[in-house]
Amino acid sequence: MSEFFQVARWKPGPLLPPRDSRDGALVFVVAVLCFLACLTGFAALAANRAAHGWTSQLTGSATVVVRARANETPDSAAARAAETLAGIKGVVEAQALTREKAEALLEPWIGKEALVDDLPTPRLVTLELDPKTPPTADTLDRALKVAGVEATVDDHSRWIADIERAANLARLAALGVFALIAAATAAVIAFATRAGLAARRDVIEVLHFSGAEQGFITGLFQNRFATMGALAGLLGGAGAAIIGAVARYFGGGAGVAPVLPLAWIDLLAALPAPVVAALIAGLSARLAASRIVGEMP
Repeated sequence: MSEFFQVARWKPGPLLPPRDSRDGALVFVVAVLCFLACLTGFAALAANRAAHGWTSQLTGSATVVVRARANETPDSAAARAAETLAGIKGVVEAQALTREKAEALLEPWIGKEALVDDLPTPRLVTLELDPKTPPTADTLDRALKVAGVEATVDDHSRWIADIERAANLARLAALGVFALIAAATAAVIAFATRAGLAARRDVIEVLHFSGAEQGFITGLFQNRFATMGALAGLLGGAGAAIIGAVARYFGGGAGVAPVLPLAWIDLLAALPAPVVAALIAGLSARLAASRIVGEMP
């Protein structure tokens, strides 16, 4: 029994201490950067979804301005236009707006005082189009002329190009910011790893002069720093996912806001954070350890 306790007492410890006071700072810095990178990724996904929504809303709708003839009222002209357009292939719904709704659209532009009873308020017909096979403005215009309705069709084609250009800029801006944050995160992880490894140069020297091969030393530190990077990436990604889940839950169906609609599936973008952080930290540690060992006699 005494021999057993003696063997247990002299059991060799690990070559690297399981905990180091310098590890906490490295994990904290990497976790914060991974947190910011994941939040930026969420914003990029939301911006891409918002840009797609802008264009789909415009391509899936059209507006018709109806002018009443001398022998009919504006409301009857709008109803006749809506009935005519509802039968065209590709038109999902055609709705004639009342005078009150038309005036509500004009009020922000001309003011409530200008909306007098004698004002010839135009009647509008809103169209919901099939996004897969929407009819062209010429098709709608010909159908109205055949039915004897004087109207002007606006298929939003004048605005779609501007909206698509703005949407592409939003996508590029979001992806650009994400790329910068991700690159900065990778650079800081690599720098912090090399700095932490340089602080352990004495351990590397002891292992090297004790006869340990370069591959063994580099693998030892690679595994150590890869584990630290994975932990930091897990903490940062989990924190970002929690913030995104809270924003999505309290934001309702719009996510953060209607301009940045965040979906639940977007939170999966935080999953690669631990793997990426571990790879960068492990590779940086291996290269730095190889350089330090190579400089030793």
